[in-house]
Amino acid sequence: MSCNGCRVLRKGCNDNCILKQSLCAIETAQAQSNATLFVAKFFGRAGLMSFLSSVPELQRPALFQSLLFESCGRTVNPVNGAVGLLWTGNWHVCESAVETVLRGGSIHAMPELFSVGASQAITESDNASEAINCNFEEHKLGFATSDFMVDARRSSACVSSNDQSLLEN
Repeated sequence: MSCNGCRVLRKGCNDNCILKQSLCAIETAQAQSNATLFVAKFFGRAGLMSFLSSVPELQRPALFQSLLFESCGRTVNPVNGAVGLLWTGNWHVCESAVETVLRGGSIHAMPELFSVGASQAITESDNASEAINCNFEEHKLGFATSDFMVDARRSSACVSSNDQSLLEN
């Protein structure tokens, strides 16, 4: 049976599936499918698989997380991407975009984020999520964004027991 990532990409799956290893930090099957589809549309299916296969197994969940945040950040702010959102103090916009993608929603470029003075206007807003129209709801949809920022110790559930000793060093 195919993993959630392979199922949505309509590709063959096996016991050593790269996507399955990469998606283990995302709790729900639907969120895994939504994230895989979004990242694959952004980087391309072959590009995604190439990225994931280029790193050791232990780092694949972190790489997938990075690709998800970058693709969401670049979609919302095409000029500066996720780094620009972080730099201008608008990281909450990127987090909201990721949550929206995991729920299966769509995100779009927000011109107000890359116009002059936008970072000041958004960060000073009383309700930033309303000001940027992200429709962010605060409930757990598979994982909280802060929970997705896992280190190697937390993602150890994705690793075989033989590799546990690597995580403890």
